[in-house]
Amino acid sequence: MTTVRVRGIYTTAITGLLDDNGLDVVQASEPIRERFDRPFAFAPADVTIETTRDRQGVELSGAPDAVASVVSELETLAIDTFHWESECPRGAVFDAEVLEAGGGGGAVVDLGDGRRGYLQYDDVDGYVDTGNRYRVQIHEPTPPWDDDRPRVVPTLEVQGGLCTLSRDRTGVSAALRGERADELVGMTDLLSVSIPDGWGLRWQQAAADADLETMEAALERAVDRATAIEDALADEADEPGDPTRLAAPRRTGWLWFGRESRFALDEARRRVETTMPGHHRTKAADRAASAAVDFAEAVCGSSETELDGTFPFDAVTRQFGPTEGDRLEIGHGKPDGRRISLGYGDVIDWDADGTVTLERTMSGGGTYDALGTPKETGDVAVTKFREGRWWYPTTYKGDDGSSKGTYVNVCTPVELFPDEIRYVDLYVDVIRRPDGAVEVVDEDELEAAVADGLVSEPLAEKARSVAGAVERALSK
Repeated sequence: MTTVRVRGIYTTAITGLLDDNGLDVVQASEPIRERFDRPFAFAPADVTIETTRDRQGVELSGAPDAVASVVSELETLAIDTFHWESECPRGAVFDAEVLEAGGGGGAVVDLGDGRRGYLQYDDVDGYVDTGNRYRVQIHEPTPPWDDDRPRVVPTLEVQGGLCTLSRDRTGVSAALRGERADELVGMTDLLSVSIPDGWGLRWQQAAADADLETMEAALERAVDRATAIEDALADEADEPGDPTRLAAPRRTGWLWFGRESRFALDEARRRVETTMPGHHRTKAADRAASAAVDFAEAVCGSSETELDGTFPFDAVTRQFGPTEGDRLEIGHGKPDGRRISLGYGDVIDWDADGTVTLERTMSGGGTYDALGTPKETGDVAVTKFREGRWWYPTTYKGDDGSSKGTYVNVCTPVELFPDEIRYVDLYVDVIRRPDGAVEVVDEDELEAAVADGLVSEPLAEKARSVAGAVERALSK
């Protein structure tokens, strides 16, 4: 049975979903053990699931077949759940060449085939200069919608929830203090698994609750992975060569959760714990919201207070934003995983029903997509976003107030976060030209995305339906 370790703001919901589908969650935290009121095995994990830093989704890293089985259970969570594979999975080994060095805290490196990584100067002995080559490993992969590059380190390491083998260490140590640390180090001598030459072992804090059998299983897995890396590099020269990927024994996948996905996760969580409407939507919006959400649910869970089924947009945005006067970025997601910034705008109007109106001053040059009207300095774009709606309109006006047309973007349900508006574009759009003519555009791009496997047929059919409804409304 595939074993999975889960951490982050989606842990309770994902644990419930994996339980329902016969997957084995291991190394559960104390709150999870209490919520499910049952013991969880304390065993090595085939797959680790971690919430991304921006809380938009999760990283799944582990044994390739095991990651595939977990992804297959979660990628159908809701109509706006997206899955992408990483070209730079956690633990992959590359020969890299420094492209840019100098300022900041690190250098951009070429990993081959258009891939880029980020090498921190503190991780390297000596001066880093453009053209230097290193053999590096992916230490922190980044999701495709993130502007950051994956962090690489010039060493070899095998990470695990219980222990880590590293070429940068010697001997045996533990990431704890006191007697338990000494016990873990001492118990290592009782294990039948030998640490490979040239590798150092460090027991992680999670190993504090492990018995001898579990420690041996964890170390055996780590040694197998270290051996696999050594075997993959056996025929490579000692000195790094041209940028290329040398080994990728693990697989990393990314799941991006849209608004409907987050509410589906709410339902899964609600089956085991008091959960307010919009629990995951609110926690994804702002780190400071987590404590407020936990407090509200604790109060309701310990009393007879009822939580109605409506996401409290008014209360959440008044507390954390966005509200009138804020400045927001439009994060235009694409079905291939990329995130494109459409710029920033000022919130000129806010309504408790979940509507925010954004105004942007445009720069001159070219024409507005599909509308064909000239884009001139001083033009104003007014965009109205509504939480949860599958489309949003932008009206373009000249500095004299004349209309330059309306562009309606069809997308996954809009989420209005404190600093950014998020959705995934579904290609098909509806336009109304200054003369009043209405037209659905870019349907061919949607069909191509379906053919390429980037957009599911149910999601494409939803996009077509939304575009048709908007077309009829604009034509009246």
